[in-house]
Amino acid sequence: MTTTSNEAGRVPAAWSVAADAALVVGFVAIGRSTHDEAGLAGMASTAAPFLAGLGVGWVLVRRRWAPTSTPAGVVVLAATLIVGLASRRLVFGKGTGPSFILVTTATLSVFLLGWRSLVRRVARPTRRHPGR
Repeated sequence: MTTTSNEAGRVPAAWSVAADAALVVGFVAIGRSTHDEAGLAGMASTAAPFLAGLGVGWVLVRRRWAPTSTPAGVVVLAATLIVGLASRRLVFGKGTGPSFILVTTATLSVFLLGWRSLVRRVARPTRRHPGR
């Protein structure tokens, strides 16, 4: 199925990609500030593996599902996690301990699936019942 916007929310794909990227960067910023780590270079090296995974996810989603659909969100999330965690460990030589994996999975799940759910909920037409 080729689609560039969600039929319910009419959110263009470019806005959806931007929202996902902003949330991934936000996740990294929150994590780095929690650990008192500052600096733009550190922020970029921490975000890079997850943004690469996000890119892979969007290549897989493109033209298959509406950007705000649950299937699109699940594919983008899975690619972001798998590519992000694997490349963080193998390419960037950074830690991926069990607690990091759990926090990353939970946070990115809420972020990347949550906004899609909100968009669909807000865009859902309200049904009017006669006599009420």
